[in-house]
Amino acid sequence: MGLNQPASSVDVVEVGASVIVRTRYLGSWAAGFEVAEVLDEGYLLRRVSDGNVLPDVIEFDDVKRRVAGL
Repeated sequence: MGLNQPASSVDVVEVGASVIVRTRYLGSWAAGFEVAEVLDEGYLLRRVSDGNVLPDVIEFDDVKRRVAGL
């Protein structure tokens, strides 16, 4: 396992990419985020609306690359 690479075979989304995130409460997907940093245990995400980096590490399975229309 290299630096800033997940332990599993997850397709890592690169820093700066626009992503959607699974919400903790409903399990639905929310847009408006980008990858700020890739860590061994998941992602740090930046909220696009205000540029703030969220304090929690988000697991790899809870983040997907944003596709057109979402």
